[in-house]
Amino acid sequence: MPTLFDPVRAGDLQLPNRVVMAPLTRNRAPNAVPTPLMAQYYVQRASAGLMITEATAISHQGQGYADVPGLYGTDQLDAWKQVTDAVHQRKGLIVAQLWHVGRVSHVDLQPDGQKPVAPSAIAAKTQTYLIKDGVGHSVDTSEPRALDASELPGIVHDFRHAARHAVTTAAFDGVEVHGANGYLLDQFLKTDSNKRTDDYGGSIENRARLLLEVVRAVAEEVGGGRTGVRLSPVTPANDISDDNPQALFEYVVGQLAPLKLAYIHVIEGATGGPRDLADRPFDYAALRSAYRAHGGKGAWMVNNGYDKKLAEQALAEGADLVACGRPFIANPDLVERMRKDAPLNVPDRATFYGGGAKGYTDYPALA
Repeated sequence: MPTLFDPVRAGDLQLPNRVVMAPLTRNRAPNAVPTPLMAQYYVQRASAGLMITEATAISHQGQGYADVPGLYGTDQLDAWKQVTDAVHQRKGLIVAQLWHVGRVSHVDLQPDGQKPVAPSAIAAKTQTYLIKDGVGHSVDTSEPRALDASELPGIVHDFRHAARHAVTTAAFDGVEVHGANGYLLDQFLKTDSNKRTDDYGGSIENRARLLLEVVRAVAEEVGGGRTGVRLSPVTPANDISDDNPQALFEYVVGQLAPLKLAYIHVIEGATGGPRDLADRPFDYAALRSAYRAHGGKGAWMVNNGYDKKLAEQALAEGADLVACGRPFIANPDLVERMRKDAPLNVPDRATFYGGGAKGYTDYPALA
């Protein structure tokens, strides 16, 4: 049986261990441009088998929170290149998570104060994060407008464009398409947020169409072996749900299987919350089996509330990679601590979002 510390291949990427740093939004990129402090943050955690960046907007329209980074401007790409260069000097691997928030945004964050976009004009009962006069605060998201079908090729193009420049300009080792947590691609997937009557709404095949078009375009652009996809079948994050998630996501992974992706990244249960939801049962083993049955050979990555014991159990049951989020915030050397069964630092929730070095790069490593 593999251990957390054994190497593994994920598409074109050879990972030194199986502990992945999950994407963690930290709101420390003013004007959507990464900073030298962010480079320090990622370098500190470069012993992870793979690091997935904080969610990074593919376009100005894709922005949904204050001070999150982007991949659509020269200054952003140049700044990310400094991050990846520093990580590679430490022999680390890092992929960029490609993000369009859809309706989870606010007019203050959108180009020219326009409405956010969504599959249907249904507001999300959730909040986003704004910073005014240096102070961060949460506000209700703005009412979105429904995307016209003629705009959807442009969304696909934005993902493709961001992927190409992430790999060729910013020198990332690959990319992850964010299709989870109630953001744009997930909004198209799920019945409560997608009430369309065209080719992108109604049936499972239609609702999955945009996600699949995006992933195929990205894989074509940078190679399937450098492309991952993040899915969250039943999370209620950002006011999202589906009438039949088992059938929906087994269809999705079956369609992803032929693309020879690096990995499938699955959030089990509620993002950052319970792993098992009584009102939303889901068979994750069946999901993995559906992917394999359709010929999918990418690494299977599990995520949500994993400690060392649970992670080892997941590997024994067929997972290839285990993503850890909050433990990496407070433990830059999480892999070494797991290896030695050392105690973990406790993260300071008050410093998760926004701010500077405090609660970001000042957590101690083992002596």
